[in-house]
Amino acid sequence: MPMNEFAVESINLTKTFDSFVAVDSVSFKVRKGEIFGMLGPNGSGKSTTIRMLCGLLDPTSGTARIAGADVCKSPECVKEHIGYMSQKFSLYTDLTAAENLRFYAGAYAIPRDAQADRIAEIIELTGLRGKEKTLTRDLPTGYRQRLGLGAAILHRPEIIFLDEPTSGADPVSRRRFWDLIYDVTTRGATVIVTTHYMDEAERCDTVLLLSRGKVIACGTPAELKKEVKGKILSIETDRPTQSLEIVSELPGVQDVALYGTAIHVLTQDPDAVSQAAERELQQRGLQVARIREVAPTLEDVFVTLIGGLEYERGQVE
Repeated sequence: MPMNEFAVESINLTKTFDSFVAVDSVSFKVRKGEIFGMLGPNGSGKSTTIRMLCGLLDPTSGTARIAGADVCKSPECVKEHIGYMSQKFSLYTDLTAAENLRFYAGAYAIPRDAQADRIAEIIELTGLRGKEKTLTRDLPTGYRQRLGLGAAILHRPEIIFLDEPTSGADPVSRRRFWDLIYDVTTRGATVIVTTHYMDEAERCDTVLLLSRGKVIACGTPAELKKEVKGKILSIETDRPTQSLEIVSELPGVQDVALYGTAIHVLTQDPDAVSQAAERELQQRGLQVARIREVAPTLEDVFVTLIGGLEYERGQVE
């Protein structure tokens, strides 16, 4: 592989399906050893981009380099350098955890005399000790996700692609899975992960924001938060959805979105908007528990950059 600080380079990557543009001239670079997050609503082009980077889908135009290899010209070379975990984990549910790992050891052409040690290493790394003989379909979601990651890294790839790997998992399982991601990168691997969870995006070294197939921003979480031009007010009421509709009509409000049980308001004049919001909400019979200025989150960045309506439609969490 040529000496290069970048493990992945996407150059105007584009994919169309008839008249629909799924990925539109997407360009970015991923440094070796970092965790690179791709964040966007459902249908924003995250999975399609990942599949093109892995050589599973031919680009309509543009290209990408993976470990120095061109995905269009040398797809087989690309596959030697990567591990890929799809949303469905690509596991055989009628096989045990150990049988799945043995299958992938053969598929990756790991030498027979090295397979047992490598599988034992993966079982230890992923915390699957004691689950080796359990049928995969009987494993809890968190264990299946760890097994899926184990299968993807069995051949010690330099670059690992994880396509929404924690979708549907409970918070504890997601946290444990991310501990595994950190462990993998400390061993020298580069990880590219798609997600629609804001808290997961916060854990990444670099985050790429996608909307409708286009790149809308890219940078560290701290850099992206600087894209919010204004102050953020958090307003907690007994009826947040109704409060959002009322507050959105107030003078000085630039944008507003639901944030858990509160609403976040973007404004240049937090004092005036705070007073106006409290007065208007109380006059409408709503109870205001608290109004305070808070630091912007990646969720606020997303709402600011793509607009509240698109944010709600996209179902980013």
